[in-house]
Amino acid sequence: MKSLTDREQAFEKKFAIDEEIQFKDAARRNRLLGLWAAKLLGKEGSDAEDYAEDIVRLSFEATSEQGVVDRVSADLGNKVGDSGVSIKMSELMAEVIAERIKSAA
Repeated sequence: MKSLTDREQAFEKKFAIDEEIQFKDAARRNRLLGLWAAKLLGKEGSDAEDYAEDIVRLSFEATSEQGVVDRVSADLGNKVGDSGVSIKMSELMAEVIAERIKSAA
């Protein structure tokens, strides 16, 4: 019976670790998305950093990724539509995951 309890605890620990990794990856992706959007908006330096931090903060408050997409799309106006922002988010998530895997190796 002890081995079943040990196995259950191991699964719970793995789940918690996986959730933390996903959270950190999403926060990093949203920061990069904010920097990308800031560049399109002509922001540089601390203005770009502040905008990116606002996007990260928004992602903590939003109930879904769509909230981030909506905000960035609205800020960009007709420069990039919702689908363009969503595509960029996907590309950035792939980059973030690749960087994490590379740094772990």
